[in-house]
Amino acid sequence: MTVNIRRARPGDEADLVAMVRELAEFEHAAEECTVTETQLREALFGDPPTVQAHVAEVDGQPAAMALWFYNFSTWDGVAGIYLEDLFVRPAFRRHGLARTLLSTLARECVDKGYSRLTWAVLDWNSNAIALYDAVGGRPQSEWITYRVSGEELSALAAGPQTSPSEL
Repeated sequence: MTVNIRRARPGDEADLVAMVRELAEFEHAAEECTVTETQLREALFGDPPTVQAHVAEVDGQPAAMALWFYNFSTWDGVAGIYLEDLFVRPAFRRHGLARTLLSTLARECVDKGYSRLTWAVLDWNSNAIALYDAVGGRPQSEWITYRVSGEELSALAAGPQTSPSEL
C-alpha cells in the first residue's frame, strides 16, 4: 500500500466534493450538504482562498481528505489551523490515514509557528474521539459552540444597524 499525502490541487474538486457528501451521509445530514464543485474550486483556489485541503491517496486513489482554514488566537497573537472536515473513506479506514493527516496539519502549525490545531467532533463518533484522545487532543468542555445560519442568519443581518456614535 503506497500512501501519498499532498495539498489539494485544481482537478481534485470532484473527489473532495464526493468525500464531503460521504461525510455528510455518515453524519446523518446528507440533505444539508449542498456544496458544488464550483463552490469548492473557488474556495480552494480563488483569490484569496478561503479553505485549504490535503488529500490522502492510497495506490493513487483518493482515500481521505482534510479541509481546513486559518484562524487566529488573539491571546497568543498568532495564527492556528481549524480542521473543518476530516474524512477517510470506509475501505481505507484503520490504516493510519486520519492520524497521518492530523500529523501533517500539526507539522504545518509547528513549522509556521502557529499555536494550535483545533477541531470539533460529534459526541457520538466514538472512533474519532478515541483517535483524538490518542493523539493528545483535549475536549474544550468549557466552551459551547454556537452557530447562526439560514433564516436566522438573514434575520440577524437585517437587524438594527447602528453606528458607534449611536450607541
